[in-house]
Amino acid sequence: MTETATHPRTDSARPARPRAAKPNGQWKVDGTAPLNANEAWKQEDGGLSVRERIETTYAAGGFDSIDPTDLHGRFRWWGLYTQRKPGIDGGKTATLEPHELEDRYFMMRVRIDGGALTTEQLRVIGGISRDFARGTADITDRQNIQLHWVEIESVPEIWRRLEAVGLHTTEACGDVPRVILGSPVAGIAADEILDPTPQIREIADRYIGDESFANLPRKYKTAITGHPSQDVVHEINDFALVGVVHPELGPGYDLWVGGGLSTSAHLAVRLGTFVEPSRAAEVWAGVTGIFRDYGYRRLRNRARLKYLVADWGAEKFRHVLETEYLEAPLPDGPAAVKPSTPGDHVGVHRQKDGRFYIGATPTVGRVSGETLLALADLIEAHGSARLRTTPHQKIVVLDVDQDRVDSLVAGLEELGLYANPSPWRRSTIACTGIEFCKLAIVDTKDTATDAIAELEKRFGPEDGDDAANRLLRPLTLHVNGCPNSCARIQTADIGLKGQLLPDGNGGQTPGFQVHLGGGLASDSREEAGTGRTVRGLKVTAEDLPDYVERVTRRYLAERADEEQTFAEWAHAADEEALQ
Repeated sequence: MTETATHPRTDSARPARPRAAKPNGQWKVDGTAPLNANEAWKQEDGGLSVRERIETTYAAGGFDSIDPTDLHGRFRWWGLYTQRKPGIDGGKTATLEPHELEDRYFMMRVRIDGGALTTEQLRVIGGISRDFARGTADITDRQNIQLHWVEIESVPEIWRRLEAVGLHTTEACGDVPRVILGSPVAGIAADEILDPTPQIREIADRYIGDESFANLPRKYKTAITGHPSQDVVHEINDFALVGVVHPELGPGYDLWVGGGLSTSAHLAVRLGTFVEPSRAAEVWAGVTGIFRDYGYRRLRNRARLKYLVADWGAEKFRHVLETEYLEAPLPDGPAAVKPSTPGDHVGVHRQKDGRFYIGATPTVGRVSGETLLALADLIEAHGSARLRTTPHQKIVVLDVDQDRVDSLVAGLEELGLYANPSPWRRSTIACTGIEFCKLAIVDTKDTATDAIAELEKRFGPEDGDDAANRLLRPLTLHVNGCPNSCARIQTADIGLKGQLLPDGNGGQTPGFQVHLGGGLASDSREEAGTGRTVRGLKVTAEDLPDYVERVTRRYLAERADEEQTFAEWAHAADEEALQ
């Protein structure tokens, strides 16, 4: 990648770029003086410090005793956000102040690095959900489990239960390194290139909760996989390692940096380096250090790593990494082979030891405490004690003997976890939505669930309709309640961004702006890319099944051949065909 004259390298071989009219808050360029209120309180008293106050003061004094800066800032460092107050419609999301939107209850995010759980840990989460969270539990597309309705008085006991089985909520939110995505089949898949578990554990053990990385410009997302399906959506993470085989050095990783979606989507870029497993933690610390020291802090909407990578380019980023942050340069490395299988791991698959793993999908990630407790019992009754969550809102049960596979599949379905789901149930994900999220404008979970049920009827075999079976692959349908893209709308075949639409009678009704033709490597795409938006293409929540059916049938009727993907068709089609 060549560098432009407006973004030169800042090593001794080239002159430094002239200082901007306004500093960007880059610590190594502008100094560490805070340029906004958020940066000021982070320096005065870091987010990790609030745990003691939660345990000794706020849990005893109740919600009204909480300092506002702790409540709206530092609590995030321990996986806590206030949830949305019931009954506030989406039209008020952008007009009310945070304290007017929020309830006296919390969303709590349980951090699950690599998605790895034991049945003992699962049972503890299920018990916490039942006892303290009104039975709520959502599996997220970051491999976490989110609980709702948590009261501040309960938080110390929840932490005690989690930590007794090796779980925690440390840095599950906030301007910190968030949960580390990992391959759900790490260490067990027969076709694995290498097992990333040791690298995930080393990074988590060394750096999560470390003060030196507890004040980043914004959130920082990590993904590591050694599986050829590239199953951790690496293209939309700040730091990602993807398994490859170097012709001389053997198995290792291809390094990607600077991915992220939200309101301004950037796919990560390859640095062209090969990372040996023994250096993975060092390289992670180096990239994270660049973000800490050079990331933009003045404006929060420009404070993600993706903006620095876009300004610097891959060549400069690699140069700074190797010369300022690593003990030695990294060798050049090969790109990963394009995946040939989907990365959601749904279905029954043989492990390298001869046993089987079973991937099952809940409906849009929604489960419950009782479901988790029953799932732990079911898994143990079938001779296993391990499972994984996935970046696609799925569950993978490990270590099942062949003669117990059918029984487990049947038991999972009784719990609403489908190992043989319809294409729509398999490929639809949804964010939290207006039910609990203060940023949301529309409902997502129920809207998506209803749409799935309706599409299953319309494309069901009982009607003699095999259209769904004629798809080259299940169409991904991602439903998001606001523009921030927690459900990855720009990288779905059909991505839906929540907004309010005119109802024809002078009022408003929940609906979505439509993005078409996005996808990632883990969706078995030939090439990752973001979706296309068509001016004026919007659909109400009520009409969602009609629209999805219509555009799917149009694709099947007009595609060039059976090998043409929906994304290829959608990007080439006339706007009229996409309506």
